[in-house]
Amino acid sequence: MAKEKKVEQITDMEVDFAQWFTDVCKKAQLIDYSSIKGVFIYRPYGYAIWENIQHIMDAEFKKQGVENVYMPLLIPESLLQKEKDHVEGFAPECAWVTMGGNDNLEERYAIRPTSETLFCEHFANVLQSHRDLPMKYNQWCSVLRWEKTSRPFLRHREFLWQEGHTIHATAEEAKEFTETMLGVYADFCENVLAMPVTRGQKTEKEKFNGAEATYTIECMMHDRKALQAGTSHYFGDGFAKAFGIEFTDKTNQKVNPHETSWGVSTRLIGGIIMTHGDNNGLVLPPKIAPVQVVVLPIAQHKPGVLEAANGLKQRLVDAGLRVKLDDSDNSMGWKCAEYEMKGVPLRVECGPRDLENGQCVLVRRNDGEKTVVKLEELEAAVAEQLALVHAGMYAKAKKNLEDHIYEAHSLEEAKAIQEKNGGFIKTMWCGELDCELKMKEVGGMSSRCIPFAQEKLGETCACCGKKADKMIYWGVAY
Repeated sequence: MAKEKKVEQITDMEVDFAQWFTDVCKKAQLIDYSSIKGVFIYRPYGYAIWENIQHIMDAEFKKQGVENVYMPLLIPESLLQKEKDHVEGFAPECAWVTMGGNDNLEERYAIRPTSETLFCEHFANVLQSHRDLPMKYNQWCSVLRWEKTSRPFLRHREFLWQEGHTIHATAEEAKEFTETMLGVYADFCENVLAMPVTRGQKTEKEKFNGAEATYTIECMMHDRKALQAGTSHYFGDGFAKAFGIEFTDKTNQKVNPHETSWGVSTRLIGGIIMTHGDNNGLVLPPKIAPVQVVVLPIAQHKPGVLEAANGLKQRLVDAGLRVKLDDSDNSMGWKCAEYEMKGVPLRVECGPRDLENGQCVLVRRNDGEKTVVKLEELEAAVAEQLALVHAGMYAKAKKNLEDHIYEAHSLEEAKAIQEKNGGFIKTMWCGELDCELKMKEVGGMSSRCIPFAQEKLGETCACCGKKADKMIYWGVAY
């Protein structure tokens, strides 16, 4: 992190974290407001981050045998009603189309809040034999949920996401794939976004509407609040039975398949901002940064400087990097502040004296460290510095997570720790809904997950004192 503040228009996060977040979104030109509340415009720089996320993640999906499809935007109300638990969960957020041109429609159409019902209708139409299985589909699209409150990237009425839907011959295969896709998300967050995650299962109260089990990755933000970064759901055969999805198995019997669903959204961009950003703006992980390296010529009016800077840029482009050369007439101070604010991972500076000495200077965005490198070693040095940027970002975020996980043995203790420190509070839990509701009402925290990495913190539930065999994480979440 840069030691001095460079961008006065950005509120200090220590003063007002919410305003800092909004300032960064606006000042870094990630997003703009539209004339409809809760419907945002993704500006080119913000959309480029999503494109890079999509490109890398889509390749990981394809390694799992997933194919991309596209489902309709509109869902007939009669179709949405087929799965009772599912529709009850989404009905309050649905937006409805009731007219086509000047004519009233015979049936209302929901603008998709999610596409389970559409996929199920399609699966019922195309699945015949066990030889057709598994079917592993994903779509990249937008969905609409009529949220009462909105915040850039974190809670939109219309937002971009991917939703995967698969069907399998057996419950075991479907469960295994559910956990596999959670692992894909976790690895992506850690290895691409430099965001450490906690992996676990959601409680019955917090699981997806219509699912038998929901798994989650939870991340911790700068302000020690939780962000649910991705979820993967095992549906069992409930949706299949509701929608009449059947196939002929190897014994020639008609049976229902087992389903999964999994998704992440542009909320990840909000997570990147709140995990890594500082008071000078964005700090972007190199692998998804729209500009990975910016080349800044110093005293560019002097002979040979611009030509040399262009040569450095071209070498880095040829090495497969996303590079920008800023040869504008803005001052060097303005340029440095601008690209720090936009989170560009690495700066390459070269001036007349550097060129005389056959060198240039590399400056890391995450910690401001400067390294002088020989020009002939540029490509290798830049690759090394970008790797160090990712490693440094991950280590800092990991420390923030590990330093703010606290153990508690009573509701009162958990509440006191949360009010003082924030973070994740881990306790033993009996599994009862009443205790989960009490923690929310009295302690002000929701359950984040039952982590896969369990610990034995005692014998009794922190809420009621009854015997408990589960360790759970609680926290305040976005």
